[in-house]
Order: sequence, then C-alpha cells, then structure tokens
Amino acid sequence: MKITKAQAQANRAHIVETASKLFREHGYDGVGVADLMAAAGFTHGGFYKHFDSKADLMAEATVCGFSQTVAMIEDSDLAGFVQQYLSRQHRDAPGEGCTMAALSADAARQPKPVREVFAAGLERLLAVLNPDATEDMALSRETRAKNINAIALAVGALMLSRACPDDSPLADEILETCREKISSL
Repeated sequence: MKITKAQAQANRAHIVETASKLFREHGYDGVGVADLMAAAGFTHGGFYKHFDSKADLMAEATVCGFSQTVAMIEDSDLAGFVQQYLSRQHRDAPGEGCTMAALSADAARQPKPVREVFAAGLERLLAVLNPDATEDMALSRETRAKNINAIALAVGALMLSRACPDDSPLADEILETCREKISSL
C-alpha cells in the first residue's frame, strides 16, 4: 500500500526524533540502524527510503536535538539556563536533554557534516542567550565570550556529573559548584 507524501514526511520526522533521543542516550555509534528503526516502529529496510546514510540521519537528529534545547531555553536568560541545565532532572534524562552534553565527545569523531550542524546548533544557542546583541561589537563580543564560557562550564559539569553514579554525592556537588561558579561570572 502506497503512503502519501505527508505520511512519508511524518514518518521521516518521527524517525529523526526517535534517533535524536536514542543518540543522546547511547551515542551515535551506540545505536544501529536496525534498532533505531525498530524503536521508531518501522522495518530496517525502510531506512534507505528516508536517508542516504546513517551520517545523514545523525546530522538531522543533531539539528532536532539542538532545536529542542533552544526551545527549552528560549525565554530564559543565562541564569535561568544554568539553573535548568545544571539540575538533577536534566542530568538524569540524557535522552530528553541537551545534545551538547550527550554527544560532544562523539561529534568530534564524526564526519564534517555532523560537526557542522553541531557548530550551527551551538551558534543558535549562543544567539538565544544573547537576544539583545547590539551594534556595539565590543559589548557583543564580551557577552558572547561570557556565554561561551558559561556553556562550556555547564556542559563539562553535566558530563562529569553523569559520569558519576546517580546517587553519588560528588555528582550533585559538581552541579551545585558549577551553578555557583557560573552565576558569579
């Protein structure tokens, strides 16, 4: 039975969203095409009707993950972002959380198109955190540098906290210490 173009687009979007979550939970190399398609409710054979390669899906899934992160913080300032980002709730839900903390190490070893969408996602996040960028380039550069510093510290803190056992006092201490440090920037 032939499906409509609209249904094919909806199926593709569902595969991308499923892949985005699974990649954040298990890494790019931790999820095979067959498992991914099964999780999305489709057969393995249908993958190549939607994507030329797994790398193409990885790039689209990365865009999807960054879009979700940007949507979560769109109405936040840097302080609000940090409070939400460096929380136990975020730490304990990598599949629903930030692509940067879940996939930065993996992205560094991926093909250029994946790294390019990763960089573009980070640029989008920086733009959201600095919506009042002015024509005063010195101020914009200073704010951008502060935001890059805060994001790097937050991502690193989340990664380190996730590397500890969930019930570890150190896991919570890392989040708390870095929240305080970022708020003093």
